Amino acid sequence: MLKHVYASKLEIDWNLQIFFEPYAVNNQPMSPSTPPSPAEVAIVMGSTSDLEVMHKAAEVLEFFGVAYELHVLSAHRTPDRMTAYAKEAAGRGLRVLVAGAGGAAHLPGMLAASTPLPVVGVPVRSSNSIDGWDSLLSILQMPTGVPVATVAVNGAANAGLLAVQILATSKPGLLAAMQAYKQKMHDDVTAKDRELQAMGWEAWLKK
Repeated sequence: MLKHVYASKLEIDWNLQIFFEPYAVNNQPMSPSTPPSPAEVAIVMGSTSDLEVMHKAAEVLEFFGVAYELHVLSAHRTPDRMTAYAKEAAGRGLRVLVAGAGGAAHLPGMLAASTPLPVVGVPVRSSNSIDGWDSLLSILQMPTGVPVATVAVNGAANAGLLAVQILATSKPGLLAAMQAYKQKMHDDVTAKDRELQAMGWEAWLKK
């Protein structure tokens, strides 16, 4: 199994006056006084309860060797902190924001309103959501001029993949890694079909 098939290399001037904590890069907690490692993708969520879903985006980024940082930023409980984070994201070297939220799910849209970077929204089926439909529609129905690329409910893995594909448009090594990933999916499905044809559906179901 391919692992860490692409290693990102960035040269970023970081503003060390970090205004938020806790801070994490590749899920490693850092203090504001510690110079952070370069990250291309930010994974943000409205609550730590969303981590059960959002960690799947981190797993995808780690698989492709893409540096990321992970934060809890609430659109409703920490609005100033959220806005400041979004406004500074591009200047800090980030390239894509992956944002997950449940319920009213305003976080992805509010981040998109304050940054020129692409935002990928993950509707989370949280304890206070209407089976995820409210989260989905909140993120999906953005006004013209403020787009959020919305994946399926709890679709954090696809959000991570989309972030990788966005980065791959300007990174040949990462593009090759994505091509290899898709080829492996193709080969796996083809092999399963070949086995099904050889066994027949009744024998397949009895496996």
